[in-house]
Amino acid sequence: MLDEIRESVFRANLDLVKHGLVVHSWGNVSGRDPETGYIVIKPSGISYEKLRADDMVVVDLSGKIIEGKLNPSTDTPTHLLLYRTWPGIGGIVHTHSTCATAWAQAGRNIPALGTTHADTFYGEIPCTRKLKAAEVKSDYEVNTGRVIIERLSNMDPLHMPSVLVYGHGPFSWGTTPEQAVYNAVTLEEVARMALYTILLGKDKPVEKYLLDKHFQRKHGKKAYYGQSKN
Repeated sequence: MLDEIRESVFRANLDLVKHGLVVHSWGNVSGRDPETGYIVIKPSGISYEKLRADDMVVVDLSGKIIEGKLNPSTDTPTHLLLYRTWPGIGGIVHTHSTCATAWAQAGRNIPALGTTHADTFYGEIPCTRKLKAAEVKSDYEVNTGRVIIERLSNMDPLHMPSVLVYGHGPFSWGTTPEQAVYNAVTLEEVARMALYTILLGKDKPVEKYLLDKHFQRKHGKKAYYGQSKN
């Protein structure tokens, strides 16, 4: 059952290693099956060297295990809340990639300093507020999802496909697991560029008309980046 999405999520998890976004078992990818609505996610604490497609765990949106012999990622409740809130997303990635996590640990938004940023993210990449002690003590993973949703409450999640969780690390998403990985890779590179740019003395955002141009030419109604579908 769900062999195609299971394989897709498995390959997407391996891509985190390929792109240098994870070490040890620090990260996970999930994907939503468009037909059943079930979520497929990496098992908890399994190293990428030992990971197999059959290890992927299938859960429903309430977290009930449908298929799989292993425990799903401890971040599963966060993923599930995002899927329930944003029906347009089909894949989620969580990593502790170095530069994006540094921004999260500093509690800082990543400003839109140039066109590379604007090609994927429509404005500064937000960092959530701190979780309160009670939010950490009880339902920590669910509350992590809640602060993400709270922070992006006035944004289109497909126009801002990443967030930094304060003191923790980045989450990214997309319409598929593959696109979520793409956005996570882009986030890390943008975070690195922003760090270097600020070290060189510039911290003011790029002009809005340039931000608009670069985002809209790839994602707007009249987008013309890439090859025609006709």
